[in-house]
Amino acid sequence: MAAASAQLSRDIIDLGETEAPAPEQNFRFYDNRQKYLMFVNTCSEKWVVADRVARELQKLKPTPPAVRFFDAGMGDGTVLARVMRSMHAAFPRFPFLIAGKEISLEDVRLTLDKMPDRFFEHPETVLALTNISYADAPGLVPSRPEARAAMTWKAVPLKGTTTAEFERQILELQPFLAQNWRTKVSKSGGLLPETPTTLILYREDCAFMLQDVIPTKDAPPPGYDLVVASQPFRLSATTEFKASRVLAPLARALRENGRLLGIHSAGNDPGLEVVQLVWPGEDPFTMSRHALLDATRKAMGEESQHYKFDPLPSSEALFRYEMHTLPDELDSERATIGTSTLLAAWNAATYVAQIDDERLSEAMGSPAYLEATRKVLRKNGELWFNDESYVIVRNSSAA
Repeated sequence: MAAASAQLSRDIIDLGETEAPAPEQNFRFYDNRQKYLMFVNTCSEKWVVADRVARELQKLKPTPPAVRFFDAGMGDGTVLARVMRSMHAAFPRFPFLIAGKEISLEDVRLTLDKMPDRFFEHPETVLALTNISYADAPGLVPSRPEARAAMTWKAVPLKGTTTAEFERQILELQPFLAQNWRTKVSKSGGLLPETPTTLILYREDCAFMLQDVIPTKDAPPPGYDLVVASQPFRLSATTEFKASRVLAPLARALRENGRLLGIHSAGNDPGLEVVQLVWPGEDPFTMSRHALLDATRKAMGEESQHYKFDPLPSSEALFRYEMHTLPDELDSERATIGTSTLLAAWNAATYVAQIDDERLSEAMGSPAYLEATRKVLRKNGELWFNDESYVIVRNSSAA
């Protein structure tokens, strides 16, 4: 499971006890629900990312017993739910293992709220959610023995055949989630789970046919057909950190012919124009997909010879999404642009650029930020953002 799915969806990377951020970066940006919810509900980023992921489904070569998909940062589950619908259309009778990482309790709740209809439409689904690190999340269990011993593993066979029955049983998991999806702040300012936890859901009436698909604590998934890493790290993290701590472990979780689709914000758009009018010279989008893939290849060492690192041509790699507005809302003939639209545009631009609260508060102390936002909206007639994507493929041993 852009833009910034910059979004909480972009997902909180647990930095652990490594790479301490600079003081101005030592804040939990993705914990700000107000910024996140305004961004998600006013921009089309999740729709566009889900469509981009769906295109990868045509290139998969799954083998029995299941199609395995891993969302490296589910956020609120909007992208995941949309991808699962596309998976059902592509593989209507194949068993699915859908696994995802998310450290935010609220996002796990929102994700689960979207799942009853998925279990109804595609009964042969196993859903596995975990809060552990990127290095371990694809396997659903921590690698450190002490963390593994302390982890909570819960498998829930959902009874019944209707969405109402599935919804009721999922809602009954709220106390379990509240107890086991708590977080703490590491010395470096990142979020860590208090209790390593994995939750497995599947339909009880499909347990027999899914017995070789349902993960157990001692038998993690053997590899994934598709891994999606949409905005899984802070923009301010170093390229080497992003490669070694996020992308390399995710690439290792691929099965033969498996594909990793990476997505991150690219800048060079009206959103960045807004930011640079307020903070001249500000450009957080300095990492290219080419540099990131080169760093991942280096981080994987000799293993990299078994993978293809494809930056894709720009015509395929680059895509954009927009902020929703009414058809004539930004018409140049209109005398004014509504304050709510200006605030939504400002929030989206600064959210994608990951501007910290201290600088935001200072900038919003005068009306200049609204004037900058209005100027860019007038100039472009809309507000859009650019993302770029890339693919890592694990080669077949027969290749």
